[in-house]
Amino acid sequence: MSVPDRRAQLFRMEEARRQTQRQLDMIDRQIIRRMTAIIPQLKPQRTGHRRLKPADARTFLERYRSNLAAITQERQHEIDALSRKLARQDAAIEVLRARLPPDLRRA
Repeated sequence: MSVPDRRAQLFRMEEARRQTQRQLDMIDRQIIRRMTAIIPQLKPQRTGHRRLKPADARTFLERYRSNLAAITQERQHEIDALSRKLARQDAAIEVLRARLPPDLRRA
């Protein structure tokens, strides 16, 4: 394979890697969006007299963490698959970069 062909292939592989990373980022943003929507429901509902003891922050954090774990678990198979794909793409890109002359390699 000629050097220009390798450079073109490297460019395509790097673009595919960026797309995979964008997919992972999109899943992350979707999880964050869902958690942001849930936060008001996690706060304890104040009933009765206002002089009751203040809300326990640990209870809120426990509810937050359990909801986050549940939402993340729903998407875990996608996250795992994309993470494996990203690792394979990184390895393939490094192999191709190693085959390019040193003066044509990019970081």
